[in-house]
Amino acid sequence: MKRLLLWAALLLCSVATAQNEYREIARLRAMNETVRGIRSMADGEHYTVLERGDIRRYSYALKNEGVSLLPESARQIEITDYAFSGDEKQILIASGYTPIYRHSYTTSYFLVANGRCEQIMTEAQAPRDAQFTPDGSQIIYSDKNNLWVYNIATKKSRQLTTDGAWNEVINGTTDWVYEEELGNTAAYACSPDSRQVAFLRFDESRVAEFQMMRFDAKLYNEAYSFKYPKAGEENSIVELWTIDLLTGAKQRIDTGKESDQYIPRIGYTPDGRLWYYRLNRRQNIFEMVVCEPSGAQHVAYEERARQYVERVDDHTITFLDKNRFIVRQESHTGYMHLYLYTVRGGLQGPITRGEWEVTQLVGTDGKRVWYLSTETSPLRRNLYSIRLDGKDKQRLTEGEGYYTIAPSRGMKYYISTFSSATTPNCVEIATGEGEKVRTLRESRELKEELAYTARPVKEFFRFTTERGDTLNAYIIKPKDFDPTKKYPVLLTQYSGPGSQSVEDRWSMGWEDALVEKGYLVACTDGRGTGFRGEEFKKLTYGRLGQLEVEDQLSFARHLAEQSYVDADRIGIYGWSYGGFMALGCALKGLGLFKMAIAVAPVTSWRYYDTIYTEIYNNLPQYNAAGYDDNSPINFARMLDDKKTRLLIIHGTADDNVHFQNTIEMARALNRAGKQYDMMIYPDQNHSMLPNDTYHVRQKMIDYTLENL
Repeated sequence: MKRLLLWAALLLCSVATAQNEYREIARLRAMNETVRGIRSMADGEHYTVLERGDIRRYSYALKNEGVSLLPESARQIEITDYAFSGDEKQILIASGYTPIYRHSYTTSYFLVANGRCEQIMTEAQAPRDAQFTPDGSQIIYSDKNNLWVYNIATKKSRQLTTDGAWNEVINGTTDWVYEEELGNTAAYACSPDSRQVAFLRFDESRVAEFQMMRFDAKLYNEAYSFKYPKAGEENSIVELWTIDLLTGAKQRIDTGKESDQYIPRIGYTPDGRLWYYRLNRRQNIFEMVVCEPSGAQHVAYEERARQYVERVDDHTITFLDKNRFIVRQESHTGYMHLYLYTVRGGLQGPITRGEWEVTQLVGTDGKRVWYLSTETSPLRRNLYSIRLDGKDKQRLTEGEGYYTIAPSRGMKYYISTFSSATTPNCVEIATGEGEKVRTLRESRELKEELAYTARPVKEFFRFTTERGDTLNAYIIKPKDFDPTKKYPVLLTQYSGPGSQSVEDRWSMGWEDALVEKGYLVACTDGRGTGFRGEEFKKLTYGRLGQLEVEDQLSFARHLAEQSYVDADRIGIYGWSYGGFMALGCALKGLGLFKMAIAVAPVTSWRYYDTIYTEIYNNLPQYNAAGYDDNSPINFARMLDDKKTRLLIIHGTADDNVHFQNTIEMARALNRAGKQYDMMIYPDQNHSMLPNDTYHVRQKMIDYTLENL
């Protein structure tokens, strides 16, 4: 009995210490300095940032304290976001944040002009996604699924569409699946002359309705209903329309015979011609279509792939002028590169080439292109510039690690944020030629603390699986690591298509608390992950969860063979796709893992949305095996609950990976007579917001210490 009490006391002490470690990790992470919300001004010589409730303008070239762009009355406003008019004489401020889904929210709007700040569009019920017209005379916005225009001179709003209705028709903003998977919420664009607005109209009346229970500490809970198209089910019918802002006349634009397709982006060329992206339901045929003033249309760019075209976004196509544009794509060579096209003449030639990938087109001045790439290593990012003809390539950044870049207009300057596994953030300004101007942040205090405490860092390596595949990986060891001892190890991973977890950049997470308690933390990017070429990434197409699980099991076996690893104490963790993977490994591992934690896991791809699931797995009507053969709910019986402790965590208000996934996993495990643990977070979303981001991580620390 005394021995049992002593063990319990030691365990409580260990957990309490880990709680302190997690607080310390959060403190250190907050010390990693950065400059957020950098926005270049039109002259390319100045930029703005949002600081302590104030919008301040700084010079790229000269060190100064910055200039406030707000009158005193505006500094009391809670600023969520802001935008300048084209002439930068007016500022539109979004104040407050009432979330709808992951990216969308309603807000209140204020206009700063002529030294005054006043609230506008006060008659709107739930305004969102507001933008200036290019001439700065009006503001387009959405309210209750309809588009409106606010005239700044008359201070009056005019309704542009009238048929918008909740769960039926959406005008000018995106439906749930477009927002989540295509990454945009505003589904309209204004012509350069400010005379016309193009917008998407979503008819989601045929999309099945999903009911998500909300409890909100009420006596009677309520169901929240929204349209969520699951794999193989009906999508919204999306139409492209234009509105003449002077007359109000509407015109539907013909987007082809097929209605079961996607229109991911719309916009105008620099000379005012409407263009739109067109993507088939399988997502393996992508087109950019340009509309002429005469009404004629032509396909200016087309890409086809056997499996899928990598998901398109705002940076897939970049217009240089009325005729030339740059495309970022991988279908020509199997690696993501830049190509120069013309609207009528098609492909002019490659800009970049090699067995490495362009990860971002940063900017262009019409003669050169600046881009980030993996040329030095798939784990790293560096900035280069090159002429449009593919000549005179120059590497502009020198650090061996990971750069992100905020460019100035016209690429006169850029602000780089650099870190590596051993070095926290350093933020610098440089000229477009790469000449350093000055340092803005260098995380000096954090660097001093890390040096003093000698905290462990990632050690990168590559290993080869039994099948001959070479995978990138890292391991973090305790600072007092002794290779003659044996340590428990936690595998952390995400593993989703095109993703990357093994990166040479500074980070700290909840897992670091375990390292401080004598655990190893390890990670590998298996087949299907990104930045190693198209072939490697698309190996998992049509069979999500098969090869990725094989690779994590291989990684666990590889670690188990190391002399310093306790082979009986290997665990695995993952969130979202990573949760799907953690379940797959726990069930197929046959006792290889002593513990598994799956947070917000997909348990059957039949429960997930159309765009994400079908691009990687085809439609279930044509690939049923790809949905069922690796679905965790279909092999719950394989859990060895005598050897593997399983914890499933989910928020009941997860509009992304529905709580249904965990309910059905629980049903399958119960029917199979298996024992497992579960942690439920009432009314929390996919990120455990708004209340429980800290609590869930502390739970995972505690559970690992108790069971691994």
